[in-house]
Amino acid sequence: MKIRIKGNSVRLRLTRTEVETFCETGMYTETTEFISQQFVYELRASAHITGPQADFKDDKITVLIPFEESKNWANDTTKVGFEGNYRLPSGESLYLLIEKDFVCLDDRDEDESDNYPNPLAIKNNTTN
Repeated sequence: MKIRIKGNSVRLRLTRTEVETFCETGMYTETTEFISQQFVYELRASAHITGPQADFKDDKITVLIPFEESKNWANDTTKVGFEGNYRLPSGESLYLLIEKDFVCLDDRDEDESDNYPNPLAIKNNTTN
């Protein structure tokens, strides 16, 4: 699972295996090791929310998405992901984007064998 944070926005991208694991267990956690501690971020399904939410607590970022919407995400070929703006107690909002990770259209030195086929690549192949 990849994470991108910029200002008041958090974006998660998950491979096929990660989405399948998330749909089976209701959560997926990623950890990055540093010298003095770990950076932990996770995606969880919650029955108690109606849209994406996130919190940073106990040195961990937790992104939540509604359980009912998430349980069939792995099998839904039309559902790329979830997005929303979550109103914070400060009055600001936090933008959240959680999506399936597609194969890039440009060549990269990155293993993308577990990524989803890019819809643009499929569309371009049918028009040639």
